[in-house]
Amino acid sequence: MDPIGKKLLEIAKDNLGYTEKGDGYTKFGDWWTDTMDADQNPYFKTAPWCDMFLAWAAEQAGVQDQAGQFAATVDHAEWFRKQDAWGKEPVPGAMVFFDWNGSDDIDQIDHVGLVEKVDGKTLHTIEANAEGYKLMRKTRDIDTVVGFGYPGKVKVEVKQEKYVPKHAAPAPKVETLTGSSPGARAGEATPAGELPSQEVLLTGVLGFVLCGTVALAAGRAAAAKAPSASPVRVRKRGKHHRDPEPVRLPADVAPADLDAADAGTTVMPALSLAAAHEAEDREFWGRIAHLQEDDELAFWNSLHAEAALSRSGGEEDGSQAPPPNEYASTPRFR
Repeated sequence: MDPIGKKLLEIAKDNLGYTEKGDGYTKFGDWWTDTMDADQNPYFKTAPWCDMFLAWAAEQAGVQDQAGQFAATVDHAEWFRKQDAWGKEPVPGAMVFFDWNGSDDIDQIDHVGLVEKVDGKTLHTIEANAEGYKLMRKTRDIDTVVGFGYPGKVKVEVKQEKYVPKHAAPAPKVETLTGSSPGARAGEATPAGELPSQEVLLTGVLGFVLCGTVALAAGRAAAAKAPSASPVRVRKRGKHHRDPEPVRLPADVAPADLDAADAGTTVMPALSLAAAHEAEDREFWGRIAHLQEDDELAFWNSLHAEAALSRSGGEEDGSQAPPPNEYASTPRFR
């Protein structure tokens, strides 16, 4: 079965029984006149319509390029021959061209139809204008066949449409880029101190491209210096779970050494404060040491002793106050 002829057969079966009008008018001839004939010659509206029906069927099936569209059977057969789609073997779906005189001459073709089935030398066909007025099935002897046209063998160049993304925006209008109104005259002067909108736009675009190029180069340089592997290892069970020992100690350092260093660091501030107090006391007492023999100092010292004795009740219990000239010794840090 010819694949293209199969589509034509489906159209033909749907129109079986169509009959021309009393004056020979058919809808197929009318379609040819209005659609296919450049001169719109009314002759075709009532002309023999066997081939015009096939042209109409090809239009309906969308196989015009493979089946051809003709009103003259001789021209149609010649077209198949030039397309290397012409032969003598009967095939269902092929177009069959007849000469009632039984010649093999393309120029003597009288009629055309569609092969529906092949039974030895007998053809079962569907033909328009059969018996001069009707679309119907016929049984034909192969001896009257000039040849067959095979639509499925016609090579058709596939037309590739240019791909346009569906999300692509329409091209901007000229006035959008230039900032001028559609009615602006060419060569109109631009106010002083102002750049034309097109120049401003182009300058911005060039600046953006330049900045992007510089940023890209800087990023590549930084990426080249970056370590290839991350210093922090991550467990597979969660990107926030790090190793329990993120820092490795040097081979000659033990945890005990760290504890000792930590303890020493904690004590040092207290030792430093005590030493500072001792130094301050020594400096103070050293400055007043020469006043120990001073009478005035002794007087005040005795008053201090008496005051201390009266507060403690030393006179009643027989205790004695310290000697009046006794001076407190310099305190010692222990």
